[in-house]
Amino acid sequence: MHMSKQSVFSVNSILLAAFCLCGFSGLSVNDVETAIIRQDYEQARRVAEDLLSGAPSEDQRLELSYYMGICSLRLGEFARAKKIFGDLSKTKKNVQLRDKAYLGLFDAYYSEGNYNKAYKTITRLLKLNRQSEFLSLIYLKLARVHLRLAQWYKACGYLTKIISEYPDSLEVHAAKQLLNEEQYFAVQVGAFLDKNRAERLVFELQEKGEYAYIIETVDQENKKFYRVRVGQLVQLEKAQKLEVKLSQEGYPTRLYP
Repeated sequence: MHMSKQSVFSVNSILLAAFCLCGFSGLSVNDVETAIIRQDYEQARRVAEDLLSGAPSEDQRLELSYYMGICSLRLGEFARAKKIFGDLSKTKKNVQLRDKAYLGLFDAYYSEGNYNKAYKTITRLLKLNRQSEFLSLIYLKLARVHLRLAQWYKACGYLTKIISEYPDSLEVHAAKQLLNEEQYFAVQVGAFLDKNRAERLVFELQEKGEYAYIIETVDQENKKFYRVRVGQLVQLEKAQKLEVKLSQEGYPTRLYP
């Protein structure tokens, strides 16, 4: 069967119009998830926004909103993340999504250094759902926030609970590592597989008058890391000031524990 160029053009136009009417250029929630796994949060947000503009079902809308919150959190837009997760935490139909929203809200407060708010958020979740499927993660977050509040005994209690009651959980490795942390604050400025690189960085920092040292740790794949840290401080405020100072000097910083 032979078709004229005009006919072909007409068919292509109809197909194009139908494709556009289907919406989202063939995109789905899976594309959002894939972009998040790749840590391409800008792309994930663009896809989520496109999908949300197409009047999705209520369940899809809630799921996409959650991913929007994750993107905002990872991009450091904590106010926006708190607004999204705060709205989602009020949902009553989807308990799993509500619990995930509370966890996201905790992360937003924790990431911006508001540890009291983070603590109130995670304890609120625990009271709401003591049978949550995320209990081991909830306990880990409780431990982390107690560590930041210098409440070492309470933190150790939750870490021990994870190890004893959830030995097969994803959180057990982190719990064991945190239990091995000394009870002081420090600023990490690098983690290396090559010990020589770590030693060179320690020497560089010591030349600047910083109290730098190496902590050896092993990850879940049994790889040994040489972590370079600075300071052994009792007060969180002093550790935060040290972190700001080192960050301003160009070092990638992370507060411990």
